[in-house]
Amino acid sequence: MIRVEAFGATALLITLAEQPDEALPLRIACLAERLRAELGAALTDCVPGWTTLLLHYDLLRIDLPQLQGRVRAALADWPGEPQASSPGRLHEIAVWYAGEDLAEVGRLCGLTSTQVISLHAGRDYRVGAIGFSPGFAYLGELDERLALPRRATPRTHVPAGSLAIAERQTAVYPQASPGGWHLLGRTAQRLFDPWREPPCPLAVGDRVRFVPIDEAAYHAAGGEP
Repeated sequence: MIRVEAFGATALLITLAEQPDEALPLRIACLAERLRAELGAALTDCVPGWTTLLLHYDLLRIDLPQLQGRVRAALADWPGEPQASSPGRLHEIAVWYAGEDLAEVGRLCGLTSTQVISLHAGRDYRVGAIGFSPGFAYLGELDERLALPRRATPRTHVPAGSLAIAERQTAVYPQASPGGWHLLGRTAQRLFDPWREPPCPLAVGDRVRFVPIDEAAYHAAGGEP
């Protein structure tokens, strides 16, 4: 059952499901687009999550009861499913699969490194949420044969562009940062640039496909050592 509840002084939280599923990110993205169009300047931000949509609003333009009423009215005639013609944008990200943990992931999963690469690159992933750091897109779902818990000891430094997995999710670190996910490879593509519009090319509901490349192609694309 969908829940609509106050979340702090100037925010409203819409919970659409208890557990995420493959289609939910695109549904949430479509709902966010509709509410932005209907509420206009009354909304200051929409923050999609795996199962939620958080609305920040301007108290000078709308109060909580008014917002709740308009959101519930929008939900009442919302089909709940994205249009068949709107599967979400597809982004291809070229990856050199030579990560520090590639062999260890294979060992833990009972697979060869080649099999790990094939399984990881063999499906499209849906952007379910963006957070942790600017442009860090959580992508799911990972093939269950690659599902592993996070590393027992996080690294203090993960290079920007690192492709990683944890649990049933995968992601690319857009900036150098600490991190506890298993590193499978590197990409030269920049997934966050504050001077670009939009800064992050990925959005909730989009799809991502990883394309294996060799070391020469990675460096030719501007990849760092």
